[in-house]
Amino acid sequence: MSGRLRRQRPHPGDIMIGIARVARGRADGMAQFGGTREAFLASLAPLVAFPLVGGVLMILGGGGLEALVDLLATLCALLAPPVLSFEVARWWDREAEWLRFATAFNWCQWIIPILLLALLLVFGSLTMAGLPTDIARDGVLLGVVAYGLWLHCFLARHGLRLSWPRAGLLVIGVNLATVLLVAGPRIVALATQGSGVPTK
Repeated sequence: MSGRLRRQRPHPGDIMIGIARVARGRADGMAQFGGTREAFLASLAPLVAFPLVGGVLMILGGGGLEALVDLLATLCALLAPPVLSFEVARWWDREAEWLRFATAFNWCQWIIPILLLALLLVFGSLTMAGLPTDIARDGVLLGVVAYGLWLHCFLARHGLRLSWPRAGLLVIGVNLATVLLVAGPRIVALATQGSGVPTK
C-alpha cells in the first residue's frame, strides 16, 4: 500500500531522479512520475506560473494589448501539447497512460534550458578558441532542437507505450499543430493588414 501511494504522489526527489534518468535515455525514469490529475497539475503549475507573472508585470508596466497577446500566445503554446497529445492518446487507446506521460513531459521540459546553457558554455569556449560565431550559433540551435525532438519521442515511446514511428508521428503532429495555433492568428492578421482587407 505504501509503495502504491509513493508512486501516485512522488516526492520532489523522485521527480528529480526521474528527470535525470529520462534525460539520459533511461526508460525506468518514467516510474518516478505520478499518474494522477494532481501530479499533472503540479507539473503544469510552474510552467504556467513564470510566463503568467511575467505577462502580468508587462501589462501593468504599460505593455498594453501587445503584452496581453504575447501572454495568451505563450499560454496557448504551453497548454496545446497536453490537449493535442490527449486526443492522440485517446485515438490510439492509450488514455490510461496519458496522465503519467503528460506529467513526465511537463517536468522534463526543464531539461531543455539546462541543455541550452551547457551548449552555450561549450560552444562559447569553442568560439574563444577560434570557431566562427555563426557556426557556434547553428550548433547550439541544432543541438537543442535535435535533443528536444528525441526527448519528446522518447517520452511518447515509453510513456504511452507507442512504437518509435507512432511516437515520431505524435511529436511532429503535436508540434506542427501547436505552431499553427500560436502563429496562425498572427500570420492571418499580418496578411490581412498587408492586403488592405478590414479586420472587422
